[in-house]
Amino acid sequence: MKKIFLLVFTAFLFIGCGKDEDTIYDFIGTWAGTYSGTEKGSWNIVVASDGKVTGTLDSEQTTENYYITGTLTESGELNATIGSPADGEFKGTLTREDKKASGTWVNAVPSPTRSGTWKGEKTSK
Repeated sequence: MKKIFLLVFTAFLFIGCGKDEDTIYDFIGTWAGTYSGTEKGSWNIVVASDGKVTGTLDSEQTTENYYITGTLTESGELNATIGSPADGEFKGTLTREDKKASGTWVNAVPSPTRSGTWKGEKTSK
């Protein structure tokens, strides 16, 4: 009986020590950084517990501010739009290991269309 108990107990130890599941909770909080390309400026987003993302894109050249809205997957893939109504894209990846973020952006308003890359990091919970 003791052997069976030890065997079952050992099996549960190995099952319980598996790799942690990916969750959105590692990403919740404020992220900020800069963007560059045909325009440059700063951005910030807040990731909510349901994966919804809201924030702003602030241009240094035109002094315009644009809304960022979208979603973040449990693996850190960001899919958001710029403007209201949506006039552009803000896409990329947030990493849970080093709390860094990077991606691409496109904005069609005002004309002509502008685009480039962005990078940043998590700044608070």
